[in-house]
Amino acid sequence: MTVDDLVPDIGTLTARLADAGYLSDPSLAAALFCAVRLPQPLLLEGEAGVGKTQAAKSLAELLDTPLLRLQCFEGIDAAEALYEWNYPRQLLGIRLAEAQGADLVEETLFGEKYLVRRPLMQALEHPGPRPAVLLIDEVDRADEEFEAFLFELLAESTVTIPELGTIRATHPPIVILTSNRTRDLHDALKRRCLYHWIEYPPLAQAIAIVRARVPEASEMLATQVAGAVQRLRSLDVQKPPGVAEAIDWVHAAQLLGIEELDEAAVELTLGSVLKYREDHDVARAASLRWIADPVRAAKQSVDDLRAAAEG
Repeated sequence: MTVDDLVPDIGTLTARLADAGYLSDPSLAAALFCAVRLPQPLLLEGEAGVGKTQAAKSLAELLDTPLLRLQCFEGIDAAEALYEWNYPRQLLGIRLAEAQGADLVEETLFGEKYLVRRPLMQALEHPGPRPAVLLIDEVDRADEEFEAFLFELLAESTVTIPELGTIRATHPPIVILTSNRTRDLHDALKRRCLYHWIEYPPLAQAIAIVRARVPEASEMLATQVAGAVQRLRSLDVQKPPGVAEAIDWVHAAQLLGIEELDEAAVELTLGSVLKYREDHDVARAASLRWIADPVRAAKQSVDDLRAAAEG
């Protein structure tokens, strides 16, 4: 079955993403559809935890094709992204040839036997029948030199290896790049890509996403957690939580046997959603009771005022 058969239109892609546990809005589904069918790399930007990486994972799942992930970091280079030579094995080969009195020519030493393939090369050499999904994750963490290295791959699905020549993909990969926008990417990279910014989902969609990813969770818990995450994002925290943290929070609550959020439950599980000490202080200052349930917190405040007045 070809990619065209699996995703003949945006509606089918949206439905198949939902089957894979990923709820997409129409604009994101359209961007993914174009990335699959054109094909053209897709750059997904947005705050951490909004589902950029999961979009690529779910796309690979619905296409029943490998997901090859390159996690970018400061200082990453071609050897870590594309290929490198197995130097210890080459050294053993040299010693073995010397012991046997055999000649070891350079072409043999730099042949397939000693080549270690990294994600970019694996994606280009994927035999099919459907293209692999290549996820270049957090490309903003790499430097501009690495961006320039990606140009040939993104433009023509080819790379050049000095010892082996040019490698051209027979099934060009579906390329998804993600960025948390910690720095601006070069215009030359953006020109080669489709672009989509993923917003934090509205409350109703966030609840649906949590329930899709954690189907065993009750509707009440999913609703309370999604609402609490939205309230936490309204505070002055260093790392606003996203949908990923909401899912983690539900998992932790379930593990601890928590069926609904209250002040004590939030205190117990706050580390699932906020990852900085200062953010915990901000949340406590705002009131854990309000985070768990603003209606209950407001009612309790009124009751406290009445009790104080009567006292």
